[in-house]
Amino acid sequence: MTESPGKSAGRILVVVENLPVPFDRRVWMESTTLAQAGYQVCVICPTGKGYESLREDIDGIHIFRHRLPPEKSSALGYFREYSSALWAEWRLARKVWKEFGFDVIHACNPPDLIFLVALWFKLLHRTKFVFDHHDLTPELYESKFNRRGFFYHMMRLAERLTFALADRVISTNESYREVAIRRGHKRPEHVQVIRSGPDLSRFNPVPPDGRFKKGRKWLVGYMGVMGEFDGVDHLVRAAHHLIAARGREDIQFCFIGGGPCLESLKELAGRLGISPYVEFTGRVPDAEMISRLSSCDVCVDCDPLNPLNDKSTMNKILEYMALGRPIVQYDLLEGRRSAGDASLYARPNDIEDLAEKISDLLADEVKRSVMGKIGRERMINELEWRHQAPKLIQFYSRLV
Repeated sequence: MTESPGKSAGRILVVVENLPVPFDRRVWMESTTLAQAGYQVCVICPTGKGYESLREDIDGIHIFRHRLPPEKSSALGYFREYSSALWAEWRLARKVWKEFGFDVIHACNPPDLIFLVALWFKLLHRTKFVFDHHDLTPELYESKFNRRGFFYHMMRLAERLTFALADRVISTNESYREVAIRRGHKRPEHVQVIRSGPDLSRFNPVPPDGRFKKGRKWLVGYMGVMGEFDGVDHLVRAAHHLIAARGREDIQFCFIGGGPCLESLKELAGRLGISPYVEFTGRVPDAEMISRLSSCDVCVDCDPLNPLNDKSTMNKILEYMALGRPIVQYDLLEGRRSAGDASLYARPNDIEDLAEKISDLLADEVKRSVMGKIGRERMINELEWRHQAPKLIQFYSRLV
């Protein structure tokens, strides 16, 4: 095992499976914060569009990437993906151990299987294990397939074993902390809430660009993943309601981001006859994403009510608030905890009420201005990464 040059506060290996780094904003902010505090940080993650290099050093972070098989929504597809990822993570963790060494494995779910990699090093080398709890995996399964069963209970088992092995747990909000304590049987003092607020030194509003409105009066925006249970189809149908039933031909809708449902959403817009009013940009560079959102009169979070979404903090809400945008969303527990008075709340899963709330907010310029200021000030004073970083550094100073 080769020591890295210079003395560090500690050596941390971060393992994340569902997104590449530095595209995963939360993992990247955690990694750079720890590196700036004097820790040696290595990251294992998958490859992705724009992040195909298997080995890369960025801002002092040593990044080791691995390829995954094509994503397929089936039991066999998930088995192939998870088994391939676990093998790659274990193989790369051994490589990192030989080249740099590490004192802590910091695992970011989903899935809740990375504990198998950590177990090897904890038993053989007495490394510590931190569980960074990004998603409620059993609830994710229940929300996706609308049922429980064998696989649900296997995920509960994997979650339980992850909590049992973890020396400490990082939760992204209070609901997740309650799960760690109640369901994971962790001691309250061993669970730290560290939210995913954006870094406002890099995430600030810019002057609106009228070109994005395509000649229309209003621009309504969505930014985020377009997966099976992100509810983006709700916003497409809400747009159809406003255009077809309400005759609102003065609204342009902008959908920023990618995901497995992107093409089917484009087809849905076409079948509904609203394609001229809807733009799907796919993934765009950060500067363009910030410019587009800054040009929106209203931003929407259309995540429907289900066991996962009700307890999860959606990064898009925090990013809308950081840009001073008024929000419309369904009335979910953590969504309301995050946005407070910076949002209007539609009845959960009621597409027509979602559409009406958008229309109501577009009609009230004063309310939009006040809500945007409330969200921006809440980010500056409470939620941005500047307030979370000291918690992470203190967490690790106690652990290492």
